[in-house]
Amino acid sequence: TSTREYIHSYQFSTMPLLGDTVPNFTADTTVGNIDFHTWLGDSWAILFSHPADFTPVCTTELGRVQALHAEFAKRGVKLIALSCDSVESHNGWIEDIKSYNNMTEFSYPIIADPKRDVANLYGMMDPDEKDSQGIPLTARAVFIIGPDKRLKLSLLYPATTGRNFDEILRVVDSLQLTATKKVATPVDWRQGGACMVVPSVKQEDVADLFPKGVTVHDVPSGKVYLRTTPQPE
Repeated sequence: TSTREYIHSYQFSTMPLLGDTVPNFTADTTVGNIDFHTWLGDSWAILFSHPADFTPVCTTELGRVQALHAEFAKRGVKLIALSCDSVESHNGWIEDIKSYNNMTEFSYPIIADPKRDVANLYGMMDPDEKDSQGIPLTARAVFIIGPDKRLKLSLLYPATTGRNFDEILRVVDSLQLTATKKVATPVDWRQGGACMVVPSVKQEDVADLFPKGVTVHDVPSGKVYLRTTPQPE
């Protein structure tokens, strides 16, 4: 396949939409070959991509994810990275990641995607970043996947901007809470903070649903829609 054909095919790939069942694939990784849906099982998971191995921003990102590994595990979240190089390259890079970030272990797999099969399937390509053959590299994509294998959140950063994985951990907390409780989380919410009662909850049902109490905030419009409650258990 020519470089021109590669670029053409990747340019028009689209990312999965919120609520979509994420595409399945098989791929080689640093822990062996996996079938993605089988690997997911019934867990929450985060798939996040990187432009290439042995690159500076990616090295800081993968180190930060390793530092947060226990926090994600505590929430039942599996982690898996992707980069457009081989497993052999990944294994060499992992040693650099551990050294630079002062770590002794690396606890999650990295997918090898040299032909961009997975990147194309998920619409991760960055049209402005290309390898030595002129083939697009992956952008910094994040996919948070629920136990039902449906996409709960996606983020797309350019290659030049590193991600904030503390924010991604915060988002996981929100997604897991709001998946089972009739609340939404307001701006800058953190675990344990007050939540908003969702508009679909009728005022007469509030007391039963939220035993910790609900505060209705008066606003000039007179509309009853700003209702806060302590975070439900």
